[in-house]
Amino acid sequence: MNKKISLGLTISLVALACALTFILTSAYNLHHFNQKVSSVENMADTYNRLSELDGLVRENYYKEIDEESLSDGILKGYVSGLNDPYSRYMTAKELETSQENDKGVLVGIGVTVTKDESGYIFIDSVTADTPAAQSELAAGDIIVAINGTDVLELGYEQAVEQIKGKEGTTLKLTVRRGGVDQDYELVRRTIQVKTAYGEMLEGKIGYIRISGFKESTVEQFNEALQNLLNDGAVALAFDVRGNHGGLVTSVGECLDPLLPEGDVAFATYRDGREEVLIRSDAKELNLPMAVLVDGDTASAAELFASALRDFEKAKLYGVTTYGKGVMQNTISLDDGGGLTITVATYRTARSACYQGIGLIPDETVELPEDAPALDERSHDADPQLQKALTALQGGA
Repeated sequence: MNKKISLGLTISLVALACALTFILTSAYNLHHFNQKVSSVENMADTYNRLSELDGLVRENYYKEIDEESLSDGILKGYVSGLNDPYSRYMTAKELETSQENDKGVLVGIGVTVTKDESGYIFIDSVTADTPAAQSELAAGDIIVAINGTDVLELGYEQAVEQIKGKEGTTLKLTVRRGGVDQDYELVRRTIQVKTAYGEMLEGKIGYIRISGFKESTVEQFNEALQNLLNDGAVALAFDVRGNHGGLVTSVGECLDPLLPEGDVAFATYRDGREEVLIRSDAKELNLPMAVLVDGDTASAAELFASALRDFEKAKLYGVTTYGKGVMQNTISLDDGGGLTITVATYRTARSACYQGIGLIPDETVELPEDAPALDERSHDADPQLQKALTALQGGA
């Protein structure tokens, strides 16, 4: 069937061609894709298939087509064809959000949320000293409408996006608590996400909770560590349960004051080349240490835990970790978007890569099925923490 290619498809094809050219000539070219698209003829075949599909869609789809959304979808679909859960194409807006997340700074109201079983927005936690906290929103509240529109009508993802916005702008929420709906009006502002904090526990054991490894985590971690040392801590417990990872550079800076001089972690690329990711200087901290881990401890958080165990600084307590031992790079594209792509596996200096396996703790401590969520669990009712504290105090 001979058809003129639409302007939208032409733009999409040009974008795809640019992406192909970039990826095929970069240091991170895709081995399996090179095998598939190894000649001009094969690439032309890919374009022809897309052209045919485009023609059918334009002839048959019952709504007006959003050309920008279609173009973005082509690029997203291309990367998703790698079947790699960590590689993705991001639009300019998505890239900006990702970069803000890496910095540990965001503009919003100060809540973490998940999708409620009914489709509404469930508030998991509220950060102190934020618009949400000042309006007395609380964990367990359910956001049912945003600016007067029902969340189910918006769809969960779009609704969550609408909670974000520019600093100083107003957000109107309808929140359900105990079956009663109440309206709130909040003003968005820049929020420094707290990803590391410390507290002194009984027996002068310093406890440092790390919920993620952002750029801002390093300063927060060092402040918490120094405060505990100044207060006379005789042992340290690091809690990376529920920590999904983050920046390898931040992990390295948090590990540096704890470990002796040496190579800490390596990346291995597809050609077998190894690169030192983290190296520690000669300054180290000689105190008994423990690391708390769980099934949601992943990626860079596993790197943190594994490194402390490798250098015989700490034992791990909890349950087997998630098992993400692959590293991604994010590359900015000419369209303002970005490509996040898996480029290597990584491991700590004295251990094998834990991809798909996880870290098995030195002391496995299961939680009861009815255990409260981590942020709602008291220290006394936390068997994993108590096991680590007993060991640090010299018990069995």
